[in-house]
Amino acid sequence: MTSRSRHPGDSAGQAVPGTASAELLRSEPGSRPRALLLAAGLVSAGAVALAAGALLPVIQGGSPGFTAAPLLVVLALAPAAAVLYALATGRSGLAAGLVLGLTALAPGRLLLDLQLLADGSLAARPELFLADRLLALPPAGPGLWPLVAGHLLTLAAGAFAAGAARDEAELAGELDGRRRWRLLGPVLGVAGGVGLLLAPLGSGNAYLLAKNAFEGPTVAMAGYLVLAALLPLTALVAVSSPSAGVGKGGFAGAGLAALAVGVPPVIAGLVVDRLSVAPGSVVVTVAGLALVGLAFTRFDVADKGEAVTGDLAGEARLPGLFWWRLATGGLALLASAAAVAGALSPVLKANGPTPVPETPARWLLLGAGVVLAVPALFVFVPRLSAFARGVVAATWAGVVLAGAAVLSAALSVTEDKAVDPALFGVDLPVPLPDKVGYSAGPGVTWTFIALVLAAVAALAAVITGVVERDVSDDDDDSAELDTGLDGTRASGNVLTPLVAAAVLAIAAFGTPVFTAPGYTAPGLWSHFGAASWGLLGALAVVLGLYALVPRSRPAAAASALAGAALVLGLRAAELPLVGSEYDGSSAGIGFWLALGAAVVTLVTAGMAVAGARRAG
Repeated sequence: MTSRSRHPGDSAGQAVPGTASAELLRSEPGSRPRALLLAAGLVSAGAVALAAGALLPVIQGGSPGFTAAPLLVVLALAPAAAVLYALATGRSGLAAGLVLGLTALAPGRLLLDLQLLADGSLAARPELFLADRLLALPPAGPGLWPLVAGHLLTLAAGAFAAGAARDEAELAGELDGRRRWRLLGPVLGVAGGVGLLLAPLGSGNAYLLAKNAFEGPTVAMAGYLVLAALLPLTALVAVSSPSAGVGKGGFAGAGLAALAVGVPPVIAGLVVDRLSVAPGSVVVTVAGLALVGLAFTRFDVADKGEAVTGDLAGEARLPGLFWWRLATGGLALLASAAAVAGALSPVLKANGPTPVPETPARWLLLGAGVVLAVPALFVFVPRLSAFARGVVAATWAGVVLAGAAVLSAALSVTEDKAVDPALFGVDLPVPLPDKVGYSAGPGVTWTFIALVLAAVAALAAVITGVVERDVSDDDDDSAELDTGLDGTRASGNVLTPLVAAAVLAIAAFGTPVFTAPGYTAPGLWSHFGAASWGLLGALAVVLGLYALVPRSRPAAAASALAGAALVLGLRAAELPLVGSEYDGSSAGIGFWLALGAAVVTLVTAGMAVAGARRAG
């Protein structure tokens, strides 16, 4: 690695108190001290509101399952105390990052609390409410409104902290040094996101049915899905911040918000009768603690003005490029294998002699597994690894698209089955019918595993791309070894077809691929259901890849676009793979739009490569 050095006082993203840079952060108009003070005030007010909500009943006539108020007050006030401490010690970047980390998870936490308003009897929140009798739509209590206000105040604080964080990034300049330990942040974010999708606790209580995110009530499901998506995204944004202070604050803020979600179910499982600790909340808690711990690590190699030499004595090293590529390819192959197992295993099992139906979406999941496996194999080929890794970073979305459809089909059949009284060790006030209908089969388990592994493989692909860029920056010839193209950005001529492809992709995922008598296709604007989350996730990945193309090197742009075209092709393949299972099916407008978007995307990929060769 080439030698790097900094002038005294030019530390990466975090000024040393007492230096000229520290004074700049306090007096320079660009640092927005008033906005940051206002953000801290809003966060503090929100913390007080959350603490007040914990002290009041959230359901009229209801009470929590244990004395959780002291714990909830500490979890509410600790983040605000951290923000105020950062401001008092002159660490503007850290304060801004903390506020943004808390703000990022506030929408999901707000939705979890709003489930108490929608139907508190279905909310698995024993720290706030635990029913002792059968209830139907219990009215909200006075404690719910301070909780809602606390989250809204936190969201408002983020609007003011965003400008301060941007100024901190501009003052920090370009990110210097290897990112090292901060690369673990997104990994922890994904782990925490997986934990959020699992059941928060185990229950043997007839009045608290602990379910995972996909089986739970609608508002809570949306909250967990938002949290599961935003936690790793927040960690990824913290990784990319040039300011070490903002990055550390982002990790700490997201970690503290994750602890506020994960710790209460763990304690409830330990102290409440007939409740038990579930792995999901434990994973969320561990991930939150680890994210907070990352805020105390050293982010950049050159962080306090010392010269950096090639040996990096005493520096902790993350695995090298070879190992990251091995992890990317291996995880993608495991995700593919799990998807194939989910497609070939029974999705449902009958609780009696009833015939078991099979969901046609399993064939789409099988296709998604194959589409992911092919580029994953080429990740292990040195000269093709960089291109294949970019394709893997896109085609994992196909598993999300198909997996959500499989899980939706299973939930639509199993969600209304009756309760089995034998599962509970209490006398129910009214007799309930025997358990009938269907329950989830091994295909659901394999599909869920495939979704998790695909997400982790995508994260590994992103980190591998970061390491590849670091290596190519240190050795200009390394980029040539994998791409055969120069390191310039993709040609500006691709902007027009990119916009056209994006418009077609939005329409393709928002309209039915096939129509059939009696079949209602899930959509983005109507008939939104569990399968629609897969559509939304795949579309978000495709649009995100389009947005990155103008800033990418030609080979990276081409690989991303090739992967996006495969995802669009998989969307079009729903017609033969799924539609053929329905009598009287025919191609819908979404089929032609998906094909058109895939063709335009491939043409754009060709233009990116051709433009780079002409420039060379």
